[in-house]
Amino acid sequence: MALANFASLSYSFPTLLLAFAVVGLFVVDLVVEKKEWLGDMALLVVAVAIFGVVRLLTAEPGTLFHGSVVLDEFGLYFQLLVLLSSFATIWMSLGSREVRRTNQGEYWAILLASTLGMAFMATANNLLMAYLSLEFVSLTSYVLAGYSLHSRRAGEASLKYLIYGGVASGAMIYGMSWIYGMAGSLEFGAIQQALAAADQDAAALPLYVALVLTLAGLGFKISAFPFHMWAPDVYQGAPIPVAAFLAVGSKTAAFALMMRFFFTAMAQPGAGGAYDLVGGVSWHHLLLVLSAVTMTYGNLAALNQQANLKRLLAYSGIAHAGYALMGFVVLTEDGLRAMIFYMAVYYLMNLGAFLVIMMVANSTGREDLGGLRGLAWRGGAIPAVAMAVFMFSLTGLPPLAGFIGKFYLFAAVVKEEMYLLALIGVANSVVSLFYYAKIVRTMFLDRPEGGEGIVEVDWHNGVLLGLLTIGTVVLGVFWGPLADFADRSTRLFIG
Repeated sequence: MALANFASLSYSFPTLLLAFAVVGLFVVDLVVEKKEWLGDMALLVVAVAIFGVVRLLTAEPGTLFHGSVVLDEFGLYFQLLVLLSSFATIWMSLGSREVRRTNQGEYWAILLASTLGMAFMATANNLLMAYLSLEFVSLTSYVLAGYSLHSRRAGEASLKYLIYGGVASGAMIYGMSWIYGMAGSLEFGAIQQALAAADQDAAALPLYVALVLTLAGLGFKISAFPFHMWAPDVYQGAPIPVAAFLAVGSKTAAFALMMRFFFTAMAQPGAGGAYDLVGGVSWHHLLLVLSAVTMTYGNLAALNQQANLKRLLAYSGIAHAGYALMGFVVLTEDGLRAMIFYMAVYYLMNLGAFLVIMMVANSTGREDLGGLRGLAWRGGAIPAVAMAVFMFSLTGLPPLAGFIGKFYLFAAVVKEEMYLLALIGVANSVVSLFYYAKIVRTMFLDRPEGGEGIVEVDWHNGVLLGLLTIGTVVLGVFWGPLADFADRSTRLFIG
């Protein structure tokens, strides 16, 4: 199925709804005085968009808008994750004291605009759509990161994000121009065919340079080493719901784009679920080094983080980007399935950790490790237990969802006999236990000193916390349906 513009509209309800909602929120924000209900409107829009994506799961795979966008289960899976990230972020924002002090009409519109860009990142089928959607997400993210207008720290975070992002974006578009020059086409499928038919020896060097430059932009969005420098400062300076959105939604969309680009443009399906490289460049070796260095750096840097918990989670997120990159290295459907599954697991446990930090910050104004001291004994027993679940899941301990996610990744690596990479991953998981367990110890074993304050658990944030905690536990013992969905989503449609 390959549809032109007007015929594609009937399959584009979720993205069209988001686009109209963005414009509508900006207009309504200009004409109404009481803006409290605009957040509820944004939440309803995202909920309806999620329903729209679910209905598309039965549609025939194909391309939309003259091949610019793909309609397949892979893209819909990641659109669901992006929309769920947006839904949770809006829910968190409605219960955040930071966001209440902002001009909320603009905030909701920009948040939905960023969600729209991420939805297109998950379904992009050519270099132009990939670049435009990624850049659109970046521009809206710069604004969201600095949305605490009276915070100097937020302004600094936004500026650093902009500078790093501009450099990474310039490098990426230059690398993409090389790929276009070599293949003579923007579409991923045509690029694959052109590189497969090209002289491998002649194409290897320019293609390698192009991929390194392109990885600068993609690595920036997933905060992989050495393109990670923006993440700690931006997470620390941004409002907590925004930091959570960047950590989960933006990273999920970037991984979706990377998977589609590398597995449809830079490789082709082979025998037995394996993928064969095209163009004469062993890019999976480059990603092997990137994976090992990224997870190691992220965990070692997180060990000494105590001043700000969001900063600690930024380094933790860098490490988890390294874990997820292992799925690229093996060049098999098993690796692809493991990455797809891991993104959903990461959504639950990482978003839950940010939510607990926000709940503590709402009550005490503190975001440091000391703000969690004796949390279980000063009114925060429920958030403390939930945070322990998320921390142990991020470590990869059974019987939690993080263990299953890492098991799939390590199993895919071991199956291809890459024992050293698996050993590095396991060693890093052990290292991560030190700083994750330190948070749990602080909440349960350290007694309050008297200045931390009482933590109140309101029903609004409590509902979301309960859902994320239950999801993290349930997927650790009953992961079959999600694994089946991830398995179906490995069948990437090549237009």
